[in-house]
Amino acid sequence: MLVPLMEAVTDTCGGKAGALGALLRAGLPVPDGFVVPFAAYLDAVRDPDLARSAGESDDLDAARRMIEARPVRAAVIDALGRALDELGDPPVAVRSSAADEDTGQASAAGQHESFLAVHGVSEVADAVRACWASLFSPRAIDYRGACGRDGRPSDDPVMAVIVQRHLDAEVSGVMFTPAGPDGATEIEASWGLGPSVVGGTVTPDAYRVAEDGSVTRTVADKRTRLDRHGTQLVIRDVPTRARERPAIDDATATRLAELGKEIAAAFGGPQDIEWAIVDGRVWILQARPVTAALPPPSSPSTASDTPAATLTGTPGSRGTVTGTARIVRGPGDFARVHPGDILVCPFTDPAWTPLLRIAAGVVTETGGVLSHAAIVAREHAIPAVLGIPNATSRLHDDTVITIDGTIGTVTAANA
Repeated sequence: MLVPLMEAVTDTCGGKAGALGALLRAGLPVPDGFVVPFAAYLDAVRDPDLARSAGESDDLDAARRMIEARPVRAAVIDALGRALDELGDPPVAVRSSAADEDTGQASAAGQHESFLAVHGVSEVADAVRACWASLFSPRAIDYRGACGRDGRPSDDPVMAVIVQRHLDAEVSGVMFTPAGPDGATEIEASWGLGPSVVGGTVTPDAYRVAEDGSVTRTVADKRTRLDRHGTQLVIRDVPTRARERPAIDDATATRLAELGKEIAAAFGGPQDIEWAIVDGRVWILQARPVTAALPPPSSPSTASDTPAATLTGTPGSRGTVTGTARIVRGPGDFARVHPGDILVCPFTDPAWTPLLRIAAGVVTETGGVLSHAAIVAREHAIPAVLGIPNATSRLHDDTVITIDGTIGTVTAANA
């Protein structure tokens, strides 16, 4: 019923699990685990009422609620218990692996649920069910719609779920391997668990490893970190002395770049890779095709060519747009966003995906170019500028601003 992660393939276990299985078979460092395959999901939803709800766009939310309300079948719970015992019953990560996730056409970055620090068969079963239900969450439905897949039966949305050992990472991050033979590897890194980087809640250190092995880096002020405490995830302040200390040294950046090249060669193209370091060892948590090119490296603007009212951040998604600034501090502000507005926010998490379909651009206070929000902005082809401190107070609602996501600037219309 369950599939060892080493044996996972995309056709039965989804893109994320299939890629991790391929990496394990290639001898690369991936945390051990297993997969609840598509077949278990299909068996769970093999119900006329549920199938009908999943097929009618007006009832997709009902399908999600029905999945959430159904107990996981006893046979699945028994299989989960045995598989967890074989792992030694550690805390685990429970992660989505949908059929249309982590493909070369669409990343679905952060669109489905994943959970860290889960312990015990009952809790794992609940997390598996939540991953299944997230196939019909508003953000996942909206993302599929933007990609031309509205979630109807003809599209056959199905979900597998990965269960892996949880890693208490000292440092985590993301890297994009080069798009061409002379390109550079782009790496972002910060303290603690990876959601801080991929979720854009910190501005990470940025490293660029050139083909000749030279490393350039920009060290950020990494104010918070995410860690496991028992079965809870806690956000902690980073000690002052560590905030502006590089999360990794140049040798580690070079080692990551070499590992990235090996993974890209195995899959035959540029890869978006999530990684973690525990006790000095690098682990690969995810690898998927790069779906949209990064903005080109930009040169810092000089005082003579930058208007006084211009704010400078990290180029996240190329292009220039002028529009009305809309300050959005959380979901309570979503209804205030109109088509063509430019979102100005502390950061964006996956729940904000529907806004990216109507927004003309995005400005954030934290986050890096390899975060989920930046990836989705590039897939939607809207400009994004990231990591402008206090942007929500320095810019004002209903004012006209111009953002340049290619060079990373935001300028008020009267500048």
